[in-house]
Amino acid sequence: MSSEPQPPSAVPSRLASLDAYRGAIMILMASAGLGLPHLAARHPENRWLAFIGHQCEHAVWAGCTLWDLIQPAFMFMVGVSLPFSLAARRARGASDGKLFRHALWRSLLLVLLAVFLTSAWSPRTEWVFPNVLAQIGLGYPFLFLAALTRPRTQGLLAGVLLLGYWLWFAAHPLPPAGFDPATVGVSPDVPQFTGWQAHWNKNTNAAAAWDLWFLNLFPRTQPFRFNEGGYQTLNFVPSLATMIFGLLAGQILRSGRPRPEQLRVLVWAGAGGVLAGGLLGWVGACPIVKRIWTPSWALYSGGWVTLILAAFVAVVDLRGWRRWAFPLVVAGMNPITLYCLWQLSGGFIRENFKRHLGPGIFEAFGPDWVPAFERGMVLLVLWLILYWMYRRKIFLRI
Repeated sequence: MSSEPQPPSAVPSRLASLDAYRGAIMILMASAGLGLPHLAARHPENRWLAFIGHQCEHAVWAGCTLWDLIQPAFMFMVGVSLPFSLAARRARGASDGKLFRHALWRSLLLVLLAVFLTSAWSPRTEWVFPNVLAQIGLGYPFLFLAALTRPRTQGLLAGVLLLGYWLWFAAHPLPPAGFDPATVGVSPDVPQFTGWQAHWNKNTNAAAAWDLWFLNLFPRTQPFRFNEGGYQTLNFVPSLATMIFGLLAGQILRSGRPRPEQLRVLVWAGAGGVLAGGLLGWVGACPIVKRIWTPSWALYSGGWVTLILAAFVAVVDLRGWRRWAFPLVVAGMNPITLYCLWQLSGGFIRENFKRHLGPGIFEAFGPDWVPAFERGMVLLVLWLILYWMYRRKIFLRI
């Protein structure tokens, strides 16, 4: 994926496969897993249901589930879309200086929107930045500057970011003997690494120490002590590498290469990322942990989301099978709208169903299916809103 992109020839300015991919990820997120983990817990004897339920929630710490791939896929697609966006804006006469100012403005809006949405979701939350929009916003100006360089430089930058981040964690001192992880919010169900890998334990790592200083610079009702989920502000540094991987993929897709050749490059790059990240975790050099975006996670998840992109490109763009993807495209062309609606109005929609159709409306299929029915109906309403906007060509972007 590091070869020089060629001027595009007869390449559409907008990839239907990318819109479908983005829509699939957004719908998966807004489905809230359709309550399948709850259903699996009610039927522990069903192994298939247990597997599906496990894939619809985050790994406790180390490891990877389908749900863990939502954020890296979204950040990866920011990088994929950037070459197309830059080309379109340059064609309208925008200079690189004007584009960079727009990138800074977009970054600020994304960070502020993320803080607002996080606070709206949990009133006790104050200034924190682990939200996916904040992570994109913090890294976006650097991604833009990377897009002005050659692909080889971009690949080198991603490698330096991941190596430097790994060295910083590895050099951070471990807690003293007898330290109680419960004092930093680590519950007994969270596995604790020992030995070398203890540098990547929850809330006792380098990024957690940085947040203990940084987040207390902001006005707070109470001092910040730790993030309950173990997420850190500086995750945007290694996740910038994820966006650069997307940038490289987007440049491949804008190149003049035949589509089958583009797909081969994406498949080889994706497989290489999965193998490299998995190997680093397997040998114990760096555990695969999404919540602190370890370098091995950036490689492993980056490989998977690249392979998924390749699958969408093969089916939608190469084969031309597009009708099935229409519901995904509707969501994929208004991702910020869906994200904000999901964050702010899910409860409102659910309660109005109960108010107007009766409090037992979601119990039609039995108590075990209440979460699935609730979330499915909320998702349907959100999609219908997006469809109304699509028909009227209303697309909200930052």
